[in-house]
Amino acid sequence: MEHLQDVTDAELAVLQVLWDRGPATIRVLTDVLYPPGSDAHYATVQKLLERLEAKEHVRRDRSAHAHLFAATTDRDALVGWRLRAMAEKLCGGLMGSLLTHLVRAEELSAAERRELRALMDEFDRKQKPRDSRR
Repeated sequence: MEHLQDVTDAELAVLQVLWDRGPATIRVLTDVLYPPGSDAHYATVQKLLERLEAKEHVRRDRSAHAHLFAATTDRDALVGWRLRAMAEKLCGGLMGSLLTHLVRAEELSAAERRELRALMDEFDRKQKPRDSRR
């Protein structure tokens, strides 16, 4: 997986708005994150976007007067990277331990359990050809 830089909680909040709503201006992001959005909040969002741009998580479209920002990092990629980092930190890199704990700690709906089973079945199907070569 490509090398991602981690984000702060405040930066993550900006990314979540961009993932949910698509490209947005600083004003739109400020109004969503800090209603009614003071000048200080606007400056905060502007700084967060500068940091995210430096980390290559967002790109800026300068073609219009009000610059438009869009997420360049996929939500699933960042979630996966953060989970791997958490597994490394808490479980010595053993993703299975982290996943087992998450499944046991959460009350999963029937639909979530079906999705998890289907995902595991798909993983097993993909692993069989490799396993048979041993």
